[in-house]
Amino acid sequence: MQEPRYRKFYIDWWRIKKSTVYGFLFVLGFLLISVGSVWFLVKSGWIAIGKDELNFPANAARVLSFEGDVRIIRASTRSSEKVTGRTFVLAGDTIQTGADGRAEILMIDGSTLWIRPNSTVIIRDNSSVMGGTNVRVNLGGGQINVRTEDQSEASQNIVEVRDSQNRLFAQTEASFNINQKLGTGEIRISRGSVETTIGDERIIIQANEFASIGNGRITAKEKLLQPPKLLSPAALEQILANSEGKADVTFRWQEIDDAAGVYDFQVSVSPFFVPEAVIKESEGLRTTDFVLASLNFGTYYWRVRATSSSGQMSEWSEPWRFTVVKREESKLLKVTDWKVENLGGGVYRISARTEPGATVRIMGRETFARNDGLFTLQIRTFSDEIKVEILNESGLSSEYLFSLTKGKVLN
Repeated sequence: MQEPRYRKFYIDWWRIKKSTVYGFLFVLGFLLISVGSVWFLVKSGWIAIGKDELNFPANAARVLSFEGDVRIIRASTRSSEKVTGRTFVLAGDTIQTGADGRAEILMIDGSTLWIRPNSTVIIRDNSSVMGGTNVRVNLGGGQINVRTEDQSEASQNIVEVRDSQNRLFAQTEASFNINQKLGTGEIRISRGSVETTIGDERIIIQANEFASIGNGRITAKEKLLQPPKLLSPAALEQILANSEGKADVTFRWQEIDDAAGVYDFQVSVSPFFVPEAVIKESEGLRTTDFVLASLNFGTYYWRVRATSSSGQMSEWSEPWRFTVVKREESKLLKVTDWKVENLGGGVYRISARTEPGATVRIMGRETFARNDGLFTLQIRTFSDEIKVEILNESGLSSEYLFSLTKGKVLN
């Protein structure tokens, strides 16, 4: 009987070329570096899609950014949570902002909701159905701005204001607010269009139009009244104080196209114009200038809004900042104890310590150093470096270039 044959293989290890070994090591090293890089990006927050999908429930709206006092009242528990980082909002939840609070919310249909200070918003619906989406929010008080993107015919984006249902069409930018003085709802359309319904009454409000809601009806549409254009003092202007350390400041703004129009004027030491920070307020002015005497050293903000003869009130103009300064030698404002926290998705929380009361500005956002000099500011950027501006109450300023990845000042 013939014995079975087995094939035998032998490897002459000494005959393997060095280039083959080097090639194998190169491929192995490349794979290790790739895996390590992906892990680092996910860990640092630059790749956060997977993390969001794991942490955020389905049909959740996402808080993209916030500042100041922002709270979420959960419908499921009725508990109030202060927003301190990336989080979500579900149908039934209520969002409340304080006097210095603002929040940016991304809805399921890609629309963006900006919630202004002293506002209350209930998320009624945020779901996807049969190839479309349903977004519905209720404005209980304050002001919201909404921007929609492209959306299908099966999609609906609705804002409830007083007794009205306001459907926003695609590519629309609109503002909704509650006028506390008149007790009415107000609708301003800067782009696109909105269909407003109360009972059996229905109108379409187009771009650059305004309408108000009160007593169960919709007022006649009219041309949108734009905020007055500020003229002087200019944004970031420095005004030199006199020998007594004070300055008389003349404020000027552009007249609106309405002979019977009147103006409201405010000066504040806070960019949020919280009541305790407003140092001068005048309503019903019929002139386009105002003189404020004997201002001390420091940083101030001012803004104006107009009311037309029909009663339509514009939004406040964007605040302009100016500083009353005194003559003294330039010096560097010290900043210590720098800390940066990566919250993921390009959102960072930056804190440090400087002169108490100093103004801190990063990428258009501002805050103030507390009595102990500590300040905290949250920003959103995909840059590795940012510019930090520090301005004290005497008008002296210093700029720092700060590395978000290294967590230290570069110069």
